[in-house]
Amino acid sequence: MEIVQYSFFINAAIAITLISVVAGIVGTYIVSRRMLFITGGITHTSFGGLGLGMYMGVSPTLTALIFALASAFGIEILSRGGRVREDSAIAVFWTLGMAIGIMFVYITPGYNTGLTGFLFGDILTVTKNDLYLYAIYATFLVVISVIFRKEILYTAFDRDFAMMRGVKVGFIEYLAIIVISLAIILTVKLIGIMLLLSFLSLPQMSVEIFNKSYNKIVILSMFISVVGGLAGLILSSYINFPTGATIVFILALIYLLARGVKMVLSKKYQS
Repeated sequence: MEIVQYSFFINAAIAITLISVVAGIVGTYIVSRRMLFITGGITHTSFGGLGLGMYMGVSPTLTALIFALASAFGIEILSRGGRVREDSAIAVFWTLGMAIGIMFVYITPGYNTGLTGFLFGDILTVTKNDLYLYAIYATFLVVISVIFRKEILYTAFDRDFAMMRGVKVGFIEYLAIIVISLAIILTVKLIGIMLLLSFLSLPQMSVEIFNKSYNKIVILSMFISVVGGLAGLILSSYINFPTGATIVFILALIYLLARGVKMVLSKKYQS
């Protein structure tokens, strides 16, 4: 357990805890609204921003955020009113972002070691400045969730019903897009583009097997994210595997275990 004494390990553990709060809130909204595909599109489109940032020598996080927000609003604008099917709009931005990223990475001189971290995550490189940023964002997200609790709940489950109740659905949806884009960019450094979607969905899907309450899914998915994240962090340090992949592997095992328990219970009640 000597590794627990190192600051980089402590920073990683704190980062997992803070991001689990974000993942619990954002991921529950994504799963409830069935926005996994659009979230995947925003995530992969942000790769174009990463490539552009590396080529220009500016912060890849900033340019990735710009690409993420642009793709999110672009998908919303194109698909609204039925002008373009939502899945078609997502596919356009998804492929365009990846293509732009690959081209800029290719023409960037030298080998950029930071690219692997963005693709697969590099949680052990988290700094104290990152932790301050995660803490600020997590606090902001909790405050927003409390202020607009009913509006978010109505919009997440039934958009038409929310409009009938006088909820400003358009405002909530655009706010959600901004929040999701920020969550994606902040979480990319921990889990990576390739694995991010699993971190924002597997804990919620595990809880949803046994409970359909929105608030309980938020809280319990936070707990699962923390437990799975810390377990993956510790396990990866022993077996020398990539931390992000190990975390997602454990979250997937938790989901499969929950699904198995549900099947056993269902057969028991039927008999």
